[in-house]
Amino acid sequence: MAASASSVVLLLILALLLVGFTVVTADEGAFVGVNIGTDLSDMPNPTQVVALLKSQNIRHIRLYDADRGMLVALANSGIQVMVSVPNEQILGVGQSNSTAANWVSQNVVAHYPATNITAIAVGSDVLTSLPNAAPILVNALKFIHSALVASNLDREIKVSTPLSSSLILDPFPPSNAFFNKSLSSVLVPMLSFLQTTSSYLMLNVYPYYDYMQSNGLILLDYALFKPLPSNKEAVDPNTLLHYTNVFDAAVDAAYFAMSYLNFTNVPVVVTESGWPSKGDSNEPDATMDNANTYNSNLIRHILNNTGTPKHPGIAVSTYIYELYNEDAKSGPISEKNWGLFDQNGRPIYILHLTGSGSVLANDTTNQTYCTAREDADPKMLQAALDWACGAGKVDCSPLMQGEPCYEPDTVAAHATYAFDTYYHQTGKAPGSCDFNGVAAVTTTDPSHDTCLFNRSSVGTNGTLSNVTAPSINSTGSASDVGFPYQGSSIQTLLWLLGTILTALLML
Repeated sequence: MAASASSVVLLLILALLLVGFTVVTADEGAFVGVNIGTDLSDMPNPTQVVALLKSQNIRHIRLYDADRGMLVALANSGIQVMVSVPNEQILGVGQSNSTAANWVSQNVVAHYPATNITAIAVGSDVLTSLPNAAPILVNALKFIHSALVASNLDREIKVSTPLSSSLILDPFPPSNAFFNKSLSSVLVPMLSFLQTTSSYLMLNVYPYYDYMQSNGLILLDYALFKPLPSNKEAVDPNTLLHYTNVFDAAVDAAYFAMSYLNFTNVPVVVTESGWPSKGDSNEPDATMDNANTYNSNLIRHILNNTGTPKHPGIAVSTYIYELYNEDAKSGPISEKNWGLFDQNGRPIYILHLTGSGSVLANDTTNQTYCTAREDADPKMLQAALDWACGAGKVDCSPLMQGEPCYEPDTVAAHATYAFDTYYHQTGKAPGSCDFNGVAAVTTTDPSHDTCLFNRSSVGTNGTLSNVTAPSINSTGSASDVGFPYQGSSIQTLLWLLGTILTALLML
């Protein structure tokens, strides 16, 4: 039986509303993503990595390659993915259109749209780390883009190449900044390509290194986004713009450097930024507290959509460096300690994000637990357990034989229950999860069988906010809120709309 005209119109309106809603939510402003390096002695498998990403509500990631296992594991996750042409493949891709086409076919087309690939980073710091590839870098960008055009994906997937902020000379005041002129023959056609294809400048910004190399000229608080008195703010004498942090100054230096070359409408996306949590003796400010401060403040700064002094209100989406500590990486200790998590998915520190909304589950606004360290000395654990059940005034009756938390009957398991109870009794006060170094905070719920730990992790939708992910020591998530999420492509929605109309006309 034919559908009535009113029914068709009603469903058409609903479909259009669906399209409109998705278009609006796709442009919600700045997002915070995470880089995923793989130099770990025991790299989690792709399924475990994706489980951690989901549990932490991380909706945007950057891969340093296009690993098939990762791309398959990311399928239907909704996570937006930036894949990369590794530096060692730049020469091949930049010298052969067919090589670039094969790369796109195998690493993008074969996985899209199930895996939501939104950008391709052609190399990383190519102009500084692989200068012999400079002459063919723009060709590599163009060849990759041509392959996307041939597959009708050029509107969905942007192409660019991450640049080191060290290419910008005289970065302060920002209005004096300009790119290294010896690279103009590469940068001018590159920026022209980015402008023509409506792509963005990928920039790696490291206030940590700017601070370390400043010989005391840059204040630590200025590098860490900490509040400054007005007389300590840096003022650009040419524009009279006030800068309260190194990050904004570096981004604006890039904008001014581009305008020096007559490019004024290429946006900036920061592909790497972070702070190490540990360093050698000559890196005294590579500390857990500073790393926590920098990344927490960075996330709040980005998600507030404040932009920069030169471009207030214009989003500067940023990828944090990085997801895991890369213990197998060569170089100083700091090189191994930029991660938010260790290889088991345990947070290196708990980010201070209260007031910035639901961002990472690795957050003081979400549920955390206090557990016994795996490497703790058994005698010290027993002493800490005795204290918690005695002077610490923890009700340890659930640990008695026949009670819910008796099994497993180990000091570590019993200590975890006592430690966590004490941790929550004290309102998770600073220092309440230490017990002379045998305890640590985690986002993994230690509950098991009928032994249920703190139940305040139950979300408003009635499901647990943190559940142990399969095969990984991380938390799970009942929702995907937090990082702005771009839904299906407009092309897919239009296809859906056409399908709906066809079905209606056939009724």
